[in-house]
Amino acid sequence: MEYGLLLLRLVVGLLFAGHGAQKLFGWFGGGGPKGTAAFFGSIGYRAPAALAIVAGLSELGGGLLLATGLLTPLAGFLLATVMLNAIATVVFPKGFLGGYELEVTLLTVAIALVATGPGEISLDDATGWADDLDGVAWASLVLAAAIVASLVTTTLGRARADLDEIPG
Repeated sequence: MEYGLLLLRLVVGLLFAGHGAQKLFGWFGGGGPKGTAAFFGSIGYRAPAALAIVAGLSELGGGLLLATGLLTPLAGFLLATVMLNAIATVVFPKGFLGGYELEVTLLTVAIALVATGPGEISLDDATGWADDLDGVAWASLVLAAAIVASLVTTTLGRARADLDEIPG
């Protein structure tokens, strides 16, 4: 079981870190801060440059924390928030299959790793912090906090539609 948790953390964590590096540095074919900000601006975010940095840091930092098994609840929060925002603002209209199934899967993995704990091959275990984690309580708290953060980001963080432009 420990090697399975390690493999899951490494693959998912490093994939998230790679996406963060795309946003922050333009690595791996990413748009960097300017390209990411332009995209976030195109979907209505009020401060797209700031959000590009926050999203990039959340993915890079959360991914590295998850991969190493350090501060696993924080990693889960950062990654779950990013996935909830992606679902709400980008892929939801496409439907489940062919739309947001990947984001739901990654969200589930992040929360599940908080619930199970990072395993014995982790920095949380090495520091003894994993012994103090109640997985279900932490996973519930992390998911609730991510939902609140995502609601704030996708509502207050985005410009309202001009009511004169809405048909009807």
